[in-house]
Amino acid sequence: MDAQIARRNYIDWARGIAVLLMIEAHTTDAWTRANAKQTVAFGFLVVLGGFAAPLFLWLAGVGVTLAASRTAARTGSRARAVDAACRRGLEIFLLAFLFRLQAFVLSPGGPAIKLFRVDILNVMGPAMVLAGVLWIVADSPRWRATVYALAAALIAMTTPLVRAAPAVARLPVWFQWYVRPAGEYTTFTLFPWAGFVFAGAAVGALVAAVRGSDIERRLHVGFTIAGALLIVGGFLLATRPSIYSNAWFWTTSPTWFAIRVGILMLVLTVCFGVEQIESSWRPLRSWQHPLAKIGRSSLFIYWIHVELVYGYASWLWRGRLPLWGTVAGYAAFCVLMYGAVILRDRLVETWRRIGPGPQSTIRNAQSAIRNV
Repeated sequence: MDAQIARRNYIDWARGIAVLLMIEAHTTDAWTRANAKQTVAFGFLVVLGGFAAPLFLWLAGVGVTLAASRTAARTGSRARAVDAACRRGLEIFLLAFLFRLQAFVLSPGGPAIKLFRVDILNVMGPAMVLAGVLWIVADSPRWRATVYALAAALIAMTTPLVRAAPAVARLPVWFQWYVRPAGEYTTFTLFPWAGFVFAGAAVGALVAAVRGSDIERRLHVGFTIAGALLIVGGFLLATRPSIYSNAWFWTTSPTWFAIRVGILMLVLTVCFGVEQIESSWRPLRSWQHPLAKIGRSSLFIYWIHVELVYGYASWLWRGRLPLWGTVAGYAAFCVLMYGAVILRDRLVETWRRIGPGPQSTIRNAQSAIRNV
């Protein structure tokens, strides 16, 4: 495999940041008592935690194009690359329902229809499938990046229109949940959230084509400039009268979408910059390895932490902590999740050494578990 399209640690670090933000968002929401939720500090934490979902979706898009490029380089087949990307997206989509089934079993009492609730994996999976299909549309990185960027912009720009379209009401109710919010049955919708996957895929298409560290540094300088322009442009346009009659800045506004994409690009470039200096600054190494490990185990942590935060395991303090108590609990919970990852890896290694069956079967199972 070409070394230049091997796994990049700084992307794992960015994914690790997304995991920490995700845990922060869920713990502050579930554990903080009502009066503390009226404070400015809590509002700040809500905005900060709100970046977890777009960062996850954006990095999923980055991962689609990087994985497709690696597969194409390894096999020499673009069709296999697209097939692998689409299969991964379909797996994520099916895991969304398995996750809901787990929650239904472990926390019984809710209506069975909640098995079809639309959450982040329900949006991520289909968006990854479509991103995989679009990967083969163009045979050059710049053209792929252009196609993905246009798809992201189209989703962002049409979100206010789709949310208000009367035709949506004529869709089957479960499909409506994927298009616009439907109370407790919709946490995420394809509009605008799928747009983050395509925005990330545009960046991933360019990163995948990089050959040489100097070129990659220049590419990230470009990302920094583009991200800053998106942020500044988004805020400036947000001060102007909207072209939509029903767009809300914090939910459906294309300007807020652009601002968030710009911030995500800056997060990635900061992680890249840290990777460039880590070899010469030893103190950085003490936290980069755990952060990367957390990032590589993002789906595993997502899978186990939601039930621990919102389920019976935390009923004693759920909704009862002052804000400082929630922050302390959040820190302890992050340590617990890292310990769970370490324990999982050790169990996998032990099984690899002593488990029965052909070594190839064990290696395949180990890879499958590590990728959860």
